[in-house]
Amino acid sequence: MTQKLSDKDKKDWEKFVKGDEKIENKDKIFSNNNKQYVEKTIDLHGYTLEEANKKIFEYIENCYLNNIDKINVITGKGLRSKNIDNPYQSNDLSILKYSVPNYIKNNLELMNKISKIDLDSVNSPSKGNFDIFLKKNK
Repeated sequence: MTQKLSDKDKKDWEKFVKGDEKIENKDKIFSNNNKQYVEKTIDLHGYTLEEANKKIFEYIENCYLNNIDKINVITGKGLRSKNIDNPYQSNDLSILKYSVPNYIKNNLELMNKISKIDLDSVNSPSKGNFDIFLKKNK
């Protein structure tokens, strides 16, 4: 993410830091039949393809090492992507919604740590996120 912050963004951040408003923790711990599951979330909005792939690789590795069960990956729907207007780029692989799962599926090192990727969410036009279910680190 190489965008510069606007003055409004800086003022909003200062207001937040000085205030007592809290942000919801997107990382969740949930129970099912006395077994605890841990879910983490990563938001890739605003990343380039290269940055997103590097970030998701590191994130999956870290979650696997820490025995996280599920990762919710937020990519966005790609509706505002400027890549759609470029006829020389692939619509599917130039938008994070499609390129990140494709990168993961083609990376054997990552796939050895993953039990399932929710590809139904990737293919749904109404969703801008998908889930990854990790294998247990032995």
